[in-house]
Amino acid sequence: MKKKLNWNNMKKRLIILLIIVVPIVVAVLIVYPPFHRWARMHVNIKTAVEDHPLNCASCHLYLHKTKLNTKILNTEYLSPFNLVASQDGQKLFVVAEEGNLLLVVDIGKEKVIKKVKVGNQPHSVVLNNDETLAYVSNQWSDNVSVIDLNRFEVIDTLSTGNGPAGIALSKNGEHLYVVNSYGSDISLIDLSMREEIRRFTAGNNPTGIAANPAGNLFYVTSRRTQGLPYDDTVSCELTVADDRVQRIVERKDIKSAYMMENIAFTPSGDLLFMPMIRPKNNVPTVQVDRGWMMTNGFAVVEQKPNGRTIQLLVDEYNEYFADPFDMVITPDGKKGFISHSGVNAITVLDIEAIRKLISESSDELLQTYANHLGISSRYVLKRILTGANPKGMTLSADGRKLYVAEHLEDRIAVINTESLETEKTIDLGGPGRITVARQGRRVLNNASGTFQNQYACYTCHPDVHEDGLVYNMASIDMGRNLANTQSLRDIGDTPPYKWNGKNQTIYKQDGMRFSTVLTRNEPFAYDDLDALVAYIITDNPNPPNLLYNPTGKLNAMQLRGKALFERTHDMYGKEIPEINRCVTCHPPPYFTNLEPADVGTLAATDDSMLFDTPHLSNIYASAPYLHDGRAKTLEEIWTLYAPDDKHGAVNDFTKIQLNELIEYLKALSSPEFHMKDEDQVMHAEMGGH
Repeated sequence: MKKKLNWNNMKKRLIILLIIVVPIVVAVLIVYPPFHRWARMHVNIKTAVEDHPLNCASCHLYLHKTKLNTKILNTEYLSPFNLVASQDGQKLFVVAEEGNLLLVVDIGKEKVIKKVKVGNQPHSVVLNNDETLAYVSNQWSDNVSVIDLNRFEVIDTLSTGNGPAGIALSKNGEHLYVVNSYGSDISLIDLSMREEIRRFTAGNNPTGIAANPAGNLFYVTSRRTQGLPYDDTVSCELTVADDRVQRIVERKDIKSAYMMENIAFTPSGDLLFMPMIRPKNNVPTVQVDRGWMMTNGFAVVEQKPNGRTIQLLVDEYNEYFADPFDMVITPDGKKGFISHSGVNAITVLDIEAIRKLISESSDELLQTYANHLGISSRYVLKRILTGANPKGMTLSADGRKLYVAEHLEDRIAVINTESLETEKTIDLGGPGRITVARQGRRVLNNASGTFQNQYACYTCHPDVHEDGLVYNMASIDMGRNLANTQSLRDIGDTPPYKWNGKNQTIYKQDGMRFSTVLTRNEPFAYDDLDALVAYIITDNPNPPNLLYNPTGKLNAMQLRGKALFERTHDMYGKEIPEINRCVTCHPPPYFTNLEPADVGTLAATDDSMLFDTPHLSNIYASAPYLHDGRAKTLEEIWTLYAPDDKHGAVNDFTKIQLNELIEYLKALSSPEFHMKDEDQVMHAEMGGH
């Protein structure tokens, strides 16, 4: 306790010192002419504008990732993500994503009464039938925590596939279905044996799961599309598992959709609803100022033989409701609620009005309605504003209360489903202050900076990563300069940015460039831009690479791949030119030399350019590959698109050797998860990277 108090005192003194020193330094820079001119020029170069405030703290304080800096400037938030209510209406069980906790909330007392430590980055929670146990999926730990709700402690840990997200119990409570978001599969766990007994392939990056009311079929959504060529219509998979035979029985292609996060059934089970986004990535980005770059809505899947899949929008002519996440339907089947994490709002749907619209419309008319911005007025009852970034929702057993996890507010909103008003909010006890990085995360997740709120940064960069889509970034010509979305993780130390490397700083990339090319709107306010850059640089790590490098030590196959990656001579003993060695352009720790290169992949539709060398941290999670996404897999980079050995000398490899190289590349992680094989340790001790 004494050490903690001493640290708190020291922390306060450091903060006071910074508060005193930083303004003095800034004042000197502003007042003293030579320093002022130099500072003005320096900031102009960094930001690409001439009026960004001379705030030295923005870069020289908030962008440094030292432990001391982080300890002083940041704080630990809870970030409620998903939740479930007890049947008696007395408790909420809330997954705190950043807190790595399951929070038990007393609804009557409006406070957290228990905190249970679970795994890393928990995602979802489900209760067993008699509510004596809770199961929490831990997305960054590859397991499920089993919690005794009488003692409020973890009593078991169940191993899963990679990135467990949505979870659901079988009707008899004997099996647990776990959706593995990174592995793109589903683990079936026998709870009596406490182990996985089957694993099924799912769609690309699945997250949501729900059983139909009969309890015999489980439906799994997917967020990323199925890797079709750029000019094809995108589609996501809806995977259906039959619990009676414990097999996948159907795979539905949901066309013109992605980011299908969650599922809701009507009580009668005749209709399935999925919130989703309808992207228009095949048109030039200039289309945003005419609408239609991103539209938001839901799919309705009729649960009958030859049932149709209908898509309807929740957007309006001059206002969009970005990033729909969760959906719930009241027990009487009359109302549906969709959370929109990009605009801090809940859309209330009239389910009977939707039934009527579907029943009286032809298939051809329904296809028109899928793109009709005026049709939402027929079934949208109301929009309810929330705190920052609403995510998961749950209803009380009687359906009278809707509980919403306000993800970046550290609280729960309580909404009356009859009056459609927010009655109160429950503070979960997170920090009272909003740090600069936290504000940046709010900015990244909010669509208010784009034309008519069509999309947030998060829309194309979910989880601060990338959406796997290819966009036409041309300002005039259709189909030119296609761009594969790049991840925002681990980019702070890897300038320049954009595939052509024209943006030397994140300030340029997310400031003037973002507003000019993508939002067609005013750029971010400078305070918000400062905060956004601080968040991207300091507070968005890659997940641990548990799929290909769980221990931080390379296996034998990966070590052979590493040797091939670093080789200086080909298989015939001929020296490989330095410029054509893999490790030349991709040296550790980020596996980029930060230089432009010609790797022979320029397309006829591209302007003449060199390509910025991307970093390779967690490259296994970033398909498709190359600047225009033409390579569906890492293998295709060299088997289909490098015939002249310009993208590293690999054409003398055998198939086995290429596989070894690929396995090594898939093992690459963020610098904080460096591999620790003996060769690397020895190399580090000798002063290498």
